[in-house]
This record gives sequence, C-alpha cells and structure tokens, in this order.
Amino acid sequence: MKLRILIHLLCFLPVLSLSADRALVRLNSGDTLTGEVLKDDAEAVVLDLGFTALRIPRASVASVEKIDAKKPKGDADFGKGLFRKGEMLRNLPLKDLVEKLGEAVVMVKTPIGLGSGFIIHPDGYVVTNDHVIAGERKISITQFRQTKTELSKVNFDNVRIVASSPENDLALLKIESSLKEPLPTVPLGDSDSVKQGQRVFAIGSPLGLERSVSEGIVSLRNRLIQGRLHVQTTAEISPGNSGGPLFNYRGEVIGVNNMKVVATGAEGLGFSIPVRTVKTFLLNRDAFAFDPRNPNAGFRYLSPPR
Repeated sequence: MKLRILIHLLCFLPVLSLSADRALVRLNSGDTLTGEVLKDDAEAVVLDLGFTALRIPRASVASVEKIDAKKPKGDADFGKGLFRKGEMLRNLPLKDLVEKLGEAVVMVKTPIGLGSGFIIHPDGYVVTNDHVIAGERKISITQFRQTKTELSKVNFDNVRIVASSPENDLALLKIESSLKEPLPTVPLGDSDSVKQGQRVFAIGSPLGLERSVSEGIVSLRNRLIQGRLHVQTTAEISPGNSGGPLFNYRGEVIGVNNMKVVATGAEGLGFSIPVRTVKTFLLNRDAFAFDPRNPNAGFRYLSPPR
C-alpha cells in the first residue's frame, strides 16, 4: 500500500543499530510501519526498515508503539490459520538462518517412503505435501534438535492427518504425542513479495539425507504447471525434499517444495507451491478435513482392467 505522506530516503544501505528499539509506527493516513527507531523527536521519526531508513515527518505520525521483543508468543500470534508471519526486517546470512530455522524442519516418514515438512504451530501442526502421506495412515515425524554439544533426533510416532488436498498437493498433520515444551516454528511469508531473481534456499531430506540445505534463486514466481501456479527455482529439489519449505533470506516460508523436472540435460528446474496457496489451505482447512471413514483413506485402488 502506498503511503500518503512525504517520506525522505536517508540511504539505501541497512543502518545497523544494536541498541535501537523496534516499534510500530501508526500514521495519520491509517497506514502502519514496523522497524527500529533510530531517532524520535519533535521534527521527525527515523525508522530503520532493514533495507533502508526512512525519515517520517512528525506531523504525519499518529503514534509510536514500542514492541517488546521479550514478550513470549501466544496463540493469538498464530491466528485462525495456525501460522505466524515473519518479523525479521532484513536479510540474514544463510548460516544464521539455517541455525535459526533448522529445528522446525522435520522428516515425515510412512511405511513406503519419506519426505519433509515444517512446523507452523508450537502445538505440533506440520505442513507437508499430500503426495508424501497419500494413502497412508501410519505416519511418523522426526525432529532434529541441536544443542551446544550434540545433535538429537526426536521421533513422534503418534501423528494424525488433520486435512489434505490432493488438488493442491498439501496436507496438514498434527503431532499427538505429549509435548514437554512448545515446538519451534517457522513463519509464512508473502507471495506478493517474491521477486524473480530473489535468493532462496531449501531445507529437507533429499533421498533421506536429513538436514540438507540447497540454495538458488527464483527463476519465475508464477509458473503454470498442470493448472496450478508454482514458484520455479534453481534451488536443488530432489525426492525427499517434497513437503519441505522454500525460504527467503528473511527466514520466511515462500513455498512448499513439491516437484522437479527430471530429464536429460535438464538441471535447476525445481518447483514449489506458493505460500499464498498454503495460507488459503490452512485458513480453509475445515473444507479439506481428513475423514478416516472415507474408503479411499489409507487404501489404494487400481484402475479396473479394460
């Protein structure tokens, strides 16, 4: 949304300020901005947005509300869709992002195969591909927890299918095992912010090689395949990556990896379901609710002979 105020660009480089407080700035126009307050006086509010700094005339500012970074996240932050939005305003190094997000990316196993997924809610809600769990009722999830001294694998064998959509190739799972503490989560980004050429990376378990990271760029943000829009990327996507997240460098999920082109001479052709589709699926999960009484749930039927 375009701001109906006069804003002066101070610079095009991120302004680093370790002591600045994050705040929500409400404008007289009704718009809002979130960032680190570098200066707040009678003349103007200077706000660090991560990619640039803005000088907002004080006469255009309705209020400046400090954001308490130490405030724990509650269920209200996740809303009806069970997901939260990103809060990081600037890109971070890949190493830091992997360390920050890795524990929320999981391996999803069934008796006939495996894929990836990611935790969106601390109560144990996990997003993956429908084709990873299609026709299966026995599902397990493995989370990888890194401490200062060791890596531990936590297996959850009591997993329920909450919703599934073969048309969108999405599924929502719920870890029913008792949890000693809330699970780490990853935020969902915005499809409108995805740009061609933008750097992205994937975390998953290609061919069972757990905790693998691959990076690339967005080749095209809206590739039409089989009647569905996909984010095309050069980030390596292999069997086992299915259901895993495609991240931007702010640590937000912008897609769910679900396919790649396998052909002689074809490389760097991976595809992800846009996060806009994921949000619609989650917000309308009642329409995709899994019915265990459905005769097609947990069984496969071959086409009749002709």
